[in-house]
Amino acid sequence: MVLVLQESSTDVSGSLIVYAAVDINSIDVVMRGGDSSCVALLPSGFAIMPDCVGESVAPVTKPGSEGGSLLTVGFQILVNDLPSSKLTMESINTVINLISRTVQGIKEVVNSNQQGRQISS
Repeated sequence: MVLVLQESSTDVSGSLIVYAAVDINSIDVVMRGGDSSCVALLPSGFAIMPDCVGESVAPVTKPGSEGGSLLTVGFQILVNDLPSSKLTMESINTVINLISRTVQGIKEVVNSNQQGRQISS
């Protein structure tokens, strides 16, 4: 079984979410006082920051609309480090699919939050 360890933060400068999948058996060992250096953590995450276009220059969006956002996504992925190993097209496509799904999911959540604010205004 795998747990997801997550930290998030939001303030006027933007939002940050960092997460890592952690094996439940490893966490159990650490919680019982065991050595935490044996726990493999590969944190990934994303940050969403306002583009601030409207604050510094003439807005590039239509009048009355809010500016956009800058999304930065970072993943750590464990790969085989043997000299004979090579990245396969399947591995590359898996990573591309992971990034695409993550960005699409973030866009959907941001868009649904914006629509909710417009309706409640």
